[in-house]
Amino acid sequence: MIERYTRPEIGAVWSQERRFATWLEVELAVVDALADQGEIPRDDAEAIRTRAAFTVEAVIERERVTDHDVAAFVDVVAASVGEAGRWVHHGLTSSDVLDTALALQLRAAGDVCLAGARAHRDALVERAREHVDTLCVGRTHGVQAEPTTFGVKLAGFAFEADRNLERLERAFAGVAVGALSGAVGTYSANGPEVEAMVLDRLGLEREDVSTQVVARDRHAELMSAVALAGAGLERFATEIRHLQRTEVREVEEPFRQGQKGSSAMPHKRNPIVTERVSGLARLLRGYAQAGIEDVALWHERDISHSSVERVVLPDATIALDYAQSLATRVAGGMVVHPERMRMNLEATHGALYSQRALLALVESGRSRDEAYRIVQENAQLAWDTGTPFRELLAGAAPGLDLDAVFDARAFVRHAAEIVARLDALDRAGAATPA
Repeated sequence: MIERYTRPEIGAVWSQERRFATWLEVELAVVDALADQGEIPRDDAEAIRTRAAFTVEAVIERERVTDHDVAAFVDVVAASVGEAGRWVHHGLTSSDVLDTALALQLRAAGDVCLAGARAHRDALVERAREHVDTLCVGRTHGVQAEPTTFGVKLAGFAFEADRNLERLERAFAGVAVGALSGAVGTYSANGPEVEAMVLDRLGLEREDVSTQVVARDRHAELMSAVALAGAGLERFATEIRHLQRTEVREVEEPFRQGQKGSSAMPHKRNPIVTERVSGLARLLRGYAQAGIEDVALWHERDISHSSVERVVLPDATIALDYAQSLATRVAGGMVVHPERMRMNLEATHGALYSQRALLALVESGRSRDEAYRIVQENAQLAWDTGTPFRELLAGAAPGLDLDAVFDARAFVRHAAEIVARLDALDRAGAATPA
């Protein structure tokens, strides 16, 4: 991922230095397990753990000769140890190291991404509670429908964010799996007991049948969960983008001191943050497709997945982390304009009260079809001509309790109950009521 969208903590997880350091962590855990099993001398194991070293530059230089990154790494580490270095990578195949180390990197990336997902959800929960009674219009098909509250809107986004957090938790747990089963997964060199000892040291689960590699449906599930999380961020971002339009202007992204919205038009405050979230979400969906393509490998394994994963796994987790940080910034800092929301409730000249008028006419004894025709004719006339719907309805249906029909709060009398459902998010780390 380009530097512009890479935050330092998760960028460090995917650095070349960290990648090789994780390989070494696996190699050393295997050496320790072999020494515990009496397969290699304890003194040699101690020498390896004490002396083993590498530099990124040395590994890259050696790979120019070997044309194999793991072999180059092993050569460099073994040479740093001396005679005891002959035990480095003993009984292992490349995938034993690569897949097990990848699980460690994904676990570290998951820690960052899951923290970001919680922060985004909690920001939405906090703002939903803040605006539980902030009256605004709800829209379907982009057209005004009926009143709701901004808190109800945000509560829906918060629950979606929580579902995405749950999916990410499951998916990251699903890739925290290692394998040290050898060339075709039969433990022909080191037995299952060595694998068990190593994975226990590393805190990873075992792939039950690895065939040399960890099955890639696990990684495809992670990429799918990441893409879904991105889609949730985009849905929130799209809502804010629409609400920030000049003609609507109910909500605005936070606009920092000194920020410039346009190089040409100084008046502009553009929704650039939410637009960036929408763009990154498109990337995440593409990564999910790539992850699914990696599931089907030839026989026990090939390496057609390798080149894909070197790009998509770092990029997807880095992009998700960045997009989550942007969405959290917007959720926490967005400027809400309740007065503009109230103004926009009058844009249809009262036509959005049509359902309440329809029900009132039916309850007064009219047939539903007759009531619908009366309401539709007058509501659309109000909208088209600017004549208040209340005045038109008073003439078309005398005797109705118009104060009851045109009571905006009647639409949102259950808003507090709906937003209070956020209290159910009581798992560890969930937001709690103020």
